[in-house]
Order: sequence, then structure tokens, then C-alpha cells
Amino acid sequence: MLLGIDLGTGSAKVLLLGTDGTTIGEASSSYCVHAPYPGWAESAPSDWWLAVGKAVRKAVGNHTAQVQAIGLSGQMHGVVLGSESGQPLRPAILWADTRSSTILSAYHDLDATILKRLGNPITAGMAGSTLLWLREHEPTVYTEARWVLQPKDWLRLRLTGEVATEPCDASGTLLYDVVSDNWAKDAIRALNLRCDWLPKIIPSSAIAGHLTAIASEHLALKVGLPVIAGAADTAAAALGNGLLQPGLVQLTIGTGAQIITPRSQPIMDPHGRTHLYRSAVPNGWYTLAAMQNAGLALEWVRGILGLSWQQVYSKAFSVPPGCEGLTFLPYLTGERTPHLDPNIRGAWVGLGLHHTQAHLMRAALEGVAFALRQGFEALEATGVKATQLRLAGGGTVEMLWQQLLTDVLKIPLYTTTVAAASARGAALLAGIGVGVYIDANDTSKLAATPTLAATPQPVDQLLEEAWVRYQSLYPRLAKM
Repeated sequence: MLLGIDLGTGSAKVLLLGTDGTTIGEASSSYCVHAPYPGWAESAPSDWWLAVGKAVRKAVGNHTAQVQAIGLSGQMHGVVLGSESGQPLRPAILWADTRSSTILSAYHDLDATILKRLGNPITAGMAGSTLLWLREHEPTVYTEARWVLQPKDWLRLRLTGEVATEPCDASGTLLYDVVSDNWAKDAIRALNLRCDWLPKIIPSSAIAGHLTAIASEHLALKVGLPVIAGAADTAAAALGNGLLQPGLVQLTIGTGAQIITPRSQPIMDPHGRTHLYRSAVPNGWYTLAAMQNAGLALEWVRGILGLSWQQVYSKAFSVPPGCEGLTFLPYLTGERTPHLDPNIRGAWVGLGLHHTQAHLMRAALEGVAFALRQGFEALEATGVKATQLRLAGGGTVEMLWQQLLTDVLKIPLYTTTVAAASARGAALLAGIGVGVYIDANDTSKLAATPTLAATPQPVDQLLEEAWVRYQSLYPRLAKM
């Protein structure tokens, strides 16, 4: 059996996978994201550690002796500054953090040839941007740190005592050259950042270390288990869903939303709106449209309105498309694709006395769907020709929501039965690492067959008018 651990933004998800692809055990444990100041997003790595221990024990149950290897996946872009042993020197700064938006000029001043090789738009929340902020605002911690690690790489250090990263997470730092597939040392020097604290880069399926005695006691697993390098959560989910061939496109809705497609070559976005990262497959990449506010925005609205999720859908779909003139912009934490604007904020626009709780909720669902459409169009502009879209993630299971998505995106939607896709991908990488599977392509036979979930209905004029309104609002609000 193979164990996959996914260190997400708000919870750790663990999957125990049989080598035939069946799920033996599954568990999760949540932790808090703290926002001590507007625009900040931090977590305590000690909370991650406790949650992982709890979830692993529950998922593995009485199968401890059968676990052959551990694979990891995790949220991208975060920064954990650690001592030699990995002890965090401050809370982890997460991908949703926008404090570094005030210091991005250092990146924009780089030579154009260097910027191009980074392969990604310059945004707040990426590790390189965050490190610039830390150098200026927390110089003591910046100087004292021995390692700068991504979240799952910090977890692996706690599990094994070994320091490393792999291409998927490295390519999302704005410190990585996607052409040469290594740290972009010329960019790092030009930014006057440190090179000495960056970990070595090893393949995603490589054995990065073995479970220490302390870690084995914490997880209730055998000492010495191989721990595989792993992958960033989106890359791991692509592997878990069998999304390996160029031409396939997948939408994942969680806290944020990602629309991705595999690439066999590092094709960069000429418009600079989408991201290019390394995949979990050797010599593979993927293009990603990243929207920060999906489940995050919907959960916020649900909480503000005091609704259960069952009430969310029953109320929202009791009012007509377009919400009788009400539009919601979901930019609670700024936005990446396509606006690359960390400062824009959300709004309900067009409120009237006739609007009810149901209108507010439906407007939120429509606003998130419209944001996804803008991301999808940005992805298509890189040369992607999609005829269908796969759905993944826990935020896409409701049928009425699926129908709204397909009507807005104007493309058939397919679902798979894969649960905890990132943790599954991590487990599959563990299997590749210890020789259970030959390579990533060998795992594709274990992927679930997608089934048709929803097809676009005839154009609804009210929904189209709402889409037009939505597009017109960002340019006006951005000037405020």
C-alpha cells in the first residue's frame, strides 16, 4: 500500500492507496489560516504537523505494516523560513498573501531575457516576491534563516531530516528558470536575494529520505519508510486524475481555482496572464490559469449569509439568472489570472431593495463562474483548443452548480470519481519511486474514466447580460 499526504491551504488530506488503485483509507484534518493584517495569509507549520499526524493515523488504521512508501503534495508558493533542523523562525507565508505587492518593482526591473526564462507573470504571493518583502521588513529573520522551503518540503524535512525540493514546486517560486530547469541564479543575484538557502532539486518521484524514529512515532508508521519527493498540489492532482496528455484540460475548484492543461514543451503565455510550471512527469510542463477566489469567496458569502450548503443551492437557484441586475466580483484577496492585481477587492454591485439573500448567494456563484470563464479564455489564448473540460475538486459536485458552470463556460463538463486527487497523485508518485509502477504513464491505467456531467443549454439572455456587466466592472473598480 502507498500513502499520499496532501498539505493543503486549510487541511491535510491523507489517502492510503492499494497498488491496484483502490482507496483503502482516507482522512483529513484542518488547521487555521491567520490574517493578522489586511492582505496577509499565514499558517503555523506546527499546526500542519499535528494535523498530518492525526490524519495519517486515521487513514492508515490497522494497515501500518502494509505501507510501502510515502508521497507528498502541497500548496504552492508558500515560504517557510527554517533553521538548520527546519525549526520555523516565523509563521509560514502562504500563496494568498498579498503583502509583497508593494515591492514587485524589483522584478519588473530585471532584464527582459531573465524575466522570460522565469516563465510566469510577476505576482504577489510567490516565494520570490515574499522573500523580497522579508528582506526589507524582517531582516533579522531573513539573515538567521538557513533554509527557505515550500510547505510540503518543510513537511518532508520533518519526516526525514533531509532538505530538498522538486521541479513542480521550484517552478512556482519566481526563482526558477523553466528553460534550463534549475534555479535561476542570475535572477536571484540580480534581485540581491540569497542563493545559499535554496534546497537541491531532485525528481518528483525520487526517494528524498526515510522516515525518522521521531516522525514514525508521530505518524504511527514504520521507521525507515521511503519518503518520495512529491509534487505541488496541482501537478499531483493532474497525475491522480490521469491528466497526462497535451490537449486535456481540467478545472479544479477548491479554496482557489485552477484550470490546467499538460504541455510537452515549455510554451509561455505571450500575454503574461497564465502560468507555466513543471509537471510531475519528467520533461513535462503545464499551463495554468489561477484564480485566487473560488471556494474561498463562496465560503465567505455562505458564512456572511448564515446559510448551510444545502440552503446555498436551494436559495440561489430559486432566483432568475442575472440576479435581477446584481453582480458579485469575488476578488476578496486580489486576483491573478487574468488581472494580476493584488489590490482589487470584491463587491456586490447593483443592489436594490428588491434583492434578497437568495440574490446575494446566486450572484456570488455567478461571479465565481464568470471569473473562471475569464481564466479559461486566457488559457485558450495560449493556443489550447479544448472540446471538453474535466472537473475536479470538492467544489464541483453539486449538479445545479455544474450546470451553471457549463452554461457560463460554454463547454461540456466531465467529472471523475477521484477523491483527494492531490493525495492520490502523491501516493502514485510514491509507487513510482519504489518501483511499483514503471513511470507516470504506467499509472494512467488506474485513472477513473470521466463521465459527462453537464452540457451547455441554449443561450440565456439574462445570463449573457450578467456576463457583460461583470466584464465591465473590473476596469472601473480598478481605478478606484
